[in-house]
Amino acid sequence: LFRLDPLPFALLLGGLGWLGIANYARGQTIALREREYVVAARTVGSTPVRLMVRHIAPNILPLMIVLAMIEVGQLILIESAISFIGFGIQPPTPSWGNMLTNASQYLGKAPYLIYPPGIAVLVTVLCLYLVGDGLRDALDPRLRGAVGGGARK
Repeated sequence: LFRLDPLPFALLLGGLGWLGIANYARGQTIALREREYVVAARTVGSTPVRLMVRHIAPNILPLMIVLAMIEVGQLILIESAISFIGFGIQPPTPSWGNMLTNASQYLGKAPYLIYPPGIAVLVTVLCLYLVGDGLRDALDPRLRGAVGGGARK
């Protein structure tokens, strides 16, 4: 029905996917801009670049990384779903959605064919979520020095 090449399709999904992350970054930057430590640094003459690098970015980057990982996982699920219903990437280009579509045709005779692409999607998305959460734990300044990922008291 619709024939999409992989690159424009990926650019379309990526272009739509970054909007939520940009919206979060903007909101957090506006909120952090009024925090006491940022106002104090601005008062003593810090440049806007220094404020961003030293005070704002370290506070928003950890959660932005988590959001980016979640967004990539969601985009993989969206691409698979769109390809599964036939509107995404078309065969012979490999796609997990195409593999699920092909396997679903043989569900009565060989139901085991649906497991490899389904498990691949599941494991990939789960790994992206876990890597994002691990990076947040490693990079979040509020969690540094905490044992077990809990916040300091």
